[in-house]
Amino acid sequence: MTDTIKSGVAMVKVLEDWGVDHLYGIPGGSFNSTMDALFEEQAKIKYIQVRHEETGAIAAAADAKLTGKIGVTFGSAGPGATHLFNGLYDAKMDHVPVLALIGQVAASAMNTDFFQELNENPMFADVSVYNRTVMTPEQLPHVVDQAIRQAYAKNGVAVVTIPVSMGWEDIPDTYVSTAHNYRKPNYEPDVKDVDEAIKLLDAAKRPVLYVGQGIRGGSDVAQKLAEFYSMPIVSSVLAKGLIPDSNPAYMGTAARVASKPGNDIMANADTILFVGSDFPFAAYFFNQAAKFIQVDIDSSKFGKRHTTDVSIHGDAKRTMELILERGHQKAETGFYKAALADAKNWHEWLAGFADSDRTPLRVEPVYKEINRIADEDTIFPTDVGNVTIDSVRFLDMNPKQKFTTSGWFATMGYGLPAGLAAQLSYPKRKVITISGDGGWAMASQDIVTEVKYKLPVVNVILSNDSFGFIKAEQDDTHQSHYGVDIEGADWGAAATALGAKGFTVRTLAELKAAFKAAENPDGPVVIDVKIADERPIPVEGLVIDTEAGHSQADVDAFNKTYESSDLVPFRKYLEEFNA
Repeated sequence: MTDTIKSGVAMVKVLEDWGVDHLYGIPGGSFNSTMDALFEEQAKIKYIQVRHEETGAIAAAADAKLTGKIGVTFGSAGPGATHLFNGLYDAKMDHVPVLALIGQVAASAMNTDFFQELNENPMFADVSVYNRTVMTPEQLPHVVDQAIRQAYAKNGVAVVTIPVSMGWEDIPDTYVSTAHNYRKPNYEPDVKDVDEAIKLLDAAKRPVLYVGQGIRGGSDVAQKLAEFYSMPIVSSVLAKGLIPDSNPAYMGTAARVASKPGNDIMANADTILFVGSDFPFAAYFFNQAAKFIQVDIDSSKFGKRHTTDVSIHGDAKRTMELILERGHQKAETGFYKAALADAKNWHEWLAGFADSDRTPLRVEPVYKEINRIADEDTIFPTDVGNVTIDSVRFLDMNPKQKFTTSGWFATMGYGLPAGLAAQLSYPKRKVITISGDGGWAMASQDIVTEVKYKLPVVNVILSNDSFGFIKAEQDDTHQSHYGVDIEGADWGAAATALGAKGFTVRTLAELKAAFKAAENPDGPVVIDVKIADERPIPVEGLVIDTEAGHSQADVDAFNKTYESSDLVPFRKYLEEFNA
């Protein structure tokens, strides 16, 4: 006689087979059969109780970004389900696998306008790569297994809606998940395409290597390739840390969340080796006349961001290895030397503010303290806004560390939930979240979750009482400031009241004392730093060179605002090195 098992328990065992060891959500009546199953399996899979379903969904997306494994979240019927959308869209737009389990009223109550009943399947159609409602108890483990396969295969969100009655039903204990059959695809590039790319690199006078997340695991190869061809390196924001900031050839990032040398180099390149990225602002910040070599595992991206001369459908690391093996070493060019000088000037200018004791504080001393207490493998979940600009400029990272933010969806409130995910997935590593006060306010209730699970996350808040990123956009479009000033709060005191160790910082001495106390935390720490409401220097619109069409009066005004008189126009380095 065949043994039986509760359908919900069989489904949870499928999650375990796929390596899921924790998931996020809030119970509800329509999800209680799954809660029962999680109770039965609590020795193998940990339920993380968040205080808002959005926090759980963002944390699941961050889990996937940080680990490469599927993140899992859930919400009950109606409001629990709709609260998940922000995190699910973040996963969709940053192309990571997430499974969302959605509660539904009992099968017998469906289609009767029952309490909290929604027609949930159409709601999730746009955000998902797989979207099914379970129709029988026997289907439940199978559908969840299929959902996980599709999430991995398509790097997206899979949604499974579960009528609550089904999880309690007994089914034959015969279902075997397909987790053991899963294999990552092997993308071997065509050597003919590689050789065509080499021809362009050989002929280039101003070649640049632009890298995205696709080079994960290939940092060393990317750096060797850049040195081999004397190419400066620029990265996407989401690839922050994959190239060490200590590498003199690393120019940083391009566009608005960017560095000066990143924009200088991309605007002046004559050949761009574009590896493992889908950078959406290429039309505005890349030289459109440059030869373009694109390497990706998704052929639908070829030519999407820039007219492409050579397309290489293949794994980023393997492709770069082949270019190294088959290519021809290039001596340092004037352009390469100019790029190094430009980056050196930029970093020296940034470092000049690191010890500022001005009040309200500048951000540079805050990042000096963050870098000081960071370990060689620290994880930096970063929120969205000016804090993103500051973090890509001032975090001094190496490839052993990890950086995560909400890239394409750019949802505020990302930092704290991603910190939960980072500490749960990597319990032995230091986690430092960095948020603006606007983003922090959106998720601040879940500091209680860090307290509940005794997570030693260090949360840094840059408080300027402003939606600063949007205020700058209003400046750029010549608008009045409206709706961008926000009421200040003492987030350090609030965190203390919620059970964390909170600090409110207004001076350099208070800053150093707070970070000293946060060096080896045994529970969550919140450091609320009151900073000046000042725009990070807009490298996408520098006004520092009269020969670029700016008047001396405009240059003087810009330099006065941003204290930027020591920044050297890239034109001068090109002239100096005859590039």
